[in-house]
Amino acid sequence: MTYNKFAFALGATLAAASFGFTPVAAAGEVTLLNVSYDVARELYKDVNPAFAAAYKKSTGTDVTIKQSHGGSSKQARAVADGLEASVVTMNQANDIDMLADRGLVVKDWAKKFPNNAAPAYSTMVYLVRKGNPKAIKDWGDLAKPGVQVIIPNPKTAGNGRYTYLAAWGSVVKKGGSEAQARELVGKIFKNVPILDAGGRAATTTFTQRQIGDVLVTFENEVSMVRAEFGDNFEVVYPAVSILAESPVAVVDKVVDKKGIRKEATAYLNFLYSDAGQEIIAKHYLRPRSEAVFKKYAASFKPISLFTVDEVFGGWRAAQKKHFDDGGEFDKIYSSK
Repeated sequence: MTYNKFAFALGATLAAASFGFTPVAAAGEVTLLNVSYDVARELYKDVNPAFAAAYKKSTGTDVTIKQSHGGSSKQARAVADGLEASVVTMNQANDIDMLADRGLVVKDWAKKFPNNAAPAYSTMVYLVRKGNPKAIKDWGDLAKPGVQVIIPNPKTAGNGRYTYLAAWGSVVKKGGSEAQARELVGKIFKNVPILDAGGRAATTTFTQRQIGDVLVTFENEVSMVRAEFGDNFEVVYPAVSILAESPVAVVDKVVDKKGIRKEATAYLNFLYSDAGQEIIAKHYLRPRSEAVFKKYAASFKPISLFTVDEVFGGWRAAQKKHFDDGGEFDKIYSSK
């Protein structure tokens, strides 16, 4: 189903109640647990009450959404180990693939919602200190001696993983070899003084602990930092970066056991509605809706993006080669 048809259908459903249709009788209260990555905290603080109000209006059912946040891969492992998430809202597909491999999520989860089940996307950019004293402009500058780079651990954090792949892919996209890409990434991680477990911890290290010359993280995270701290920091866009999708999925094994599939599905559908896309854009994530994107275009600087599929052959291949135990990252970091 195309985005427009999907959004229209959802909008029609939500609009029915507002135009006088009798809602379904109240069916008590349903509680959902959204297990998400750590820099999405503020986003879902706004999404949750908006969805709950819309769902109450259209169905008569009260829905309470509880949140759990942390590094994306760490969160996925917690779900695999028994944390009973109703839905997962991650920042990389391989974390949901892992849950599918464990039988918690259906294998074709990416086809259950539009746009590869990713209602939003972002990319990796740089946050530097006011005046950009180290003159950081592109990926090669992160490898220079004397530059401290703050990146969360690619083994536990989605934005750490995207940063690694963005740097590697920036070489390949310019015609460089795998050896040259490995060399650049190796030099960058030699400049990383601390490997925080998640993106929000890395942001704290850079902004509050005042460690590092540059923070590499999601575009939406650096935009929120600038909104909070004002002129203390500047955002720098590299010449090329990676398309960072934020995929979502219903945790089928949990929702079927608890009888809450309808509510969990509606919650994720809400992210594609006009209201959901507006909230996404206001939190500096790039919305899928063309109309909403156009409305907030001033928030999103044009940038050349490549995909994980395009450069690495998909998330499963990237995971196996670069981030599994004994993979390229382990080899690079162990030689630091």
